[in-house]
Amino acid sequence: MCAKEAKPEKPAKGAKAAKGRDAGKGKQAKPQGPVPTPRLQVRYEQEILPALAEKLGRRNRLALPRLEKIIINMGVGSALQDKKHLEEAVDALTLLSGQKPVVTLARKSIAGFKLREGNAIGCKVTLRGKRMFEFLDRLVSVAIPRVRDFRGLNPKAFDGHGNFSLGLTEQLVFPELNPDKYSRSQGMNITLVTSTDSDDEARVLLRDFGVPMRSS
Repeated sequence: MCAKEAKPEKPAKGAKAAKGRDAGKGKQAKPQGPVPTPRLQVRYEQEILPALAEKLGRRNRLALPRLEKIIINMGVGSALQDKKHLEEAVDALTLLSGQKPVVTLARKSIAGFKLREGNAIGCKVTLRGKRMFEFLDRLVSVAIPRVRDFRGLNPKAFDGHGNFSLGLTEQLVFPELNPDKYSRSQGMNITLVTSTDSDDEARVLLRDFGVPMRSS
């Protein structure tokens, strides 16, 4: 006679439910704490604003110029021949800004450049708040000093409405980008948008932020 197989013992009541509860404990995401305030934003509130009020002779802080947003734009004309170039630009801009860029499309067709309306030819991102301050801090303290033969930004590169633009020819001046990951150099245009229509007031504000302009 063949021996009968022993029946597996049934788990005690509540054991299965307790096991499920224990298994779920390890999967619960830990609550994240508040995002720390960027050091440049702290410096702006504690040092730059009082200095601006004294220089411009205004007591009301709401009347002082402020940085509203930073727009970073990458034009990738070579994406018409190789879509990988645009993918690399989007990836780099995502790492630099901390948010997903918007792909920019051609507004009109240009036969000489073999460009058709709607072709993807670049990407851009708009930074505000904490991400804006973090990017500006890295730009003025880390990236710009790494530019070869840098002698200062043009202090007249304003648009007449308090907005300042600068260009970088190489994205790898930002150390967070791995040079082995990108097959080509990619430049970018950076626009600092302020709340004032006065170029002179915006110039004072940006210099207090540490933007390295040449002496005019």
